[in-house]
Amino acid sequence: MAARSIASLTLSFGLVSIPVKLYSATRASGTISFNLLHQKDGSRLRQQYVCVKEDVVVPREEIVKGYEFAKDQYVMFTPEELKALEEMGSHSVDIVEFVPLSTVDPVYFDKAYYLGPDKGGAKPYALFARALADTGRCAIGRYAARGKQYIVMLRPIDGGLVMQQLLYNTEVRSIDELEVPKAEVREAELQLARQLIDSQTAEAFDPGRYKDEVRERIEAAIRRKVEGQEITLAEPEPERAQVIDLMEALRASLGRQAEAKPAARAEGRKPPRRAEAARAKKAGKK
Repeated sequence: MAARSIASLTLSFGLVSIPVKLYSATRASGTISFNLLHQKDGSRLRQQYVCVKEDVVVPREEIVKGYEFAKDQYVMFTPEELKALEEMGSHSVDIVEFVPLSTVDPVYFDKAYYLGPDKGGAKPYALFARALADTGRCAIGRYAARGKQYIVMLRPIDGGLVMQQLLYNTEVRSIDELEVPKAEVREAELQLARQLIDSQTAEAFDPGRYKDEVRERIEAAIRRKVEGQEITLAEPEPERAQVIDLMEALRASLGRQAEAKPAARAEGRKPPRRAEAARAKKAGKK
């Protein structure tokens, strides 16, 4: 089924304007959620808001929003005042600068969207995507929606464009906040670590290799429950021993990788051609 656009936008930089359509790049995984029930009769529970001062249930029509400016001191806002504070939504992505794609740390990545060309925008869209790919750069711009202003990054992907929302600098903690002690690394240890990395290196990331095993296990347990079966607790995995000798642990890991490779090759090995020919000849005689 063809993707459906969720908005129409314009990419603007200098005197250039490219009409595009916005598409969700990801789909909701349908997170498994459990409802709160009354154990006695299995009925759903309803959430209520209670005033901590009067200890009474407050109906929704008496609920307003407020901001805590000091301990237990709030300033209240009406819905109209909150609406006035929101950023006006725009139908334009205003590009501010172009930077090398490699300089944007993925820690700043937030939600991603695909951009497709809108009517009359096929040629400039293709030109823009190709230019970004050839230069190894991405575009950084601003975009306003849902009452907020976002920093966005436009990057090329397979001839198209991805609009990646970025986190603001104040939203990302610095790694300097961690107390990472300095440790001496010996060349022999580094060499073994490199070998271990090389032994588990693939040509490219293949997302199809990974599945949400926890979700599959929970779904299977829910099906068993619906069918009236009991759920048995899985045996906890034994705790791994603490690494005392780093060199020994690296050597053991390399040995395990070496043992796993012949088994993997044997599984994917095709039968010898002679055996295939013999079986085919025998079948023909029959």
